[in-house]
Amino acid sequence: MPASDIGIDLGTRNSQVYSTGRGLVLSEPSVVVYDKNSEKIRAIGEEARQMTGHVTSSMEVIRPIRQGVIVDYIVMEKMLKYFISKAMGRHAFRKPRISICIPSGTTEIERKAVEEATYQAGAREVFLVEEPIAAAIGAGIDVTKPFGSLVVDIGGGTTDVAVISMAGSVVSTSIKIAGDNFDQAIMSYVRKNHSLFIGEEAAENIKIKIGTACQENTPRTLEVKGRNVITGLPKVVTLTSEEIRIALKDATNQIVDAVHGVLEKTPPELAADIVDRGIVLTGGGALLHGMDTLIEQKTGVSTLTVQDATVAVVVGTGKYAEVLAKMDE
Repeated sequence: MPASDIGIDLGTRNSQVYSTGRGLVLSEPSVVVYDKNSEKIRAIGEEARQMTGHVTSSMEVIRPIRQGVIVDYIVMEKMLKYFISKAMGRHAFRKPRISICIPSGTTEIERKAVEEATYQAGAREVFLVEEPIAAAIGAGIDVTKPFGSLVVDIGGGTTDVAVISMAGSVVSTSIKIAGDNFDQAIMSYVRKNHSLFIGEEAAENIKIKIGTACQENTPRTLEVKGRNVITGLPKVVTLTSEEIRIALKDATNQIVDAVHGVLEKTPPELAADIVDRGIVLTGGGALLHGMDTLIEQKTGVSTLTVQDATVAVVVGTGKYAEVLAKMDE
């Protein structure tokens, strides 16, 4: 049995690994706990996330990827090795072909470093895939055809927007506004308007339960517990989905503007394809209620969020080598 190809999506918040033989084999936080005294890594991934609230002063929590950019190569390489060996399991003695997903704004030096780290981690062959192309493949689009498709991938740290045709991106942009910014916007809105201090997990929960990008006829409500900014005591407030829409308005509008900008630069023939085929949304941030409706309202182009939005990028990355082979036939 040939070794299966592996696809890795190194995300700002989460990293995922997909194997063509076994499907999604790993999804863990992109976080590492480092012990300054022993100068060793204590934990990686899910184990590190569980430790983050309880680390001592001699330990440091490192997120090697911020807003889609690798900020700590040494830690990123160790994290990558760990994820690959964990994903390979008992097949670890076979060197896999690894496709690795990178944000479309990555520089040549960064690409080389990622490639090098992947070989170091035990790859037989390495392919670097741009995020929007991976998202398109994962969304079930045949990227090898000479049609234009517009993909918007809203991740944790970046939103990538690209028009794809013939397995390449024709027009693209990447902005550092995405799911994490939604959480930050909710935290600062609640602090400013309700004098309530909440953490990232609470903000994410609010986003999932009552977050929206569009006005709703009947706003939803949610009780939220936090700490009173002034007294420091516990406090409970009731938030509405309309408040959260206002809190997120700046971030959602910037994403819409990015889509607009790419559409304006799209060659006419491809723009006609996009009008026929619609805009495709992928990534965890695409699950924000009403995000597709907002883009559709502002661009006039029908917009659809793919079914498995959170795994589209990693699935597409895993299938990339197959698509390349098809192109070469």
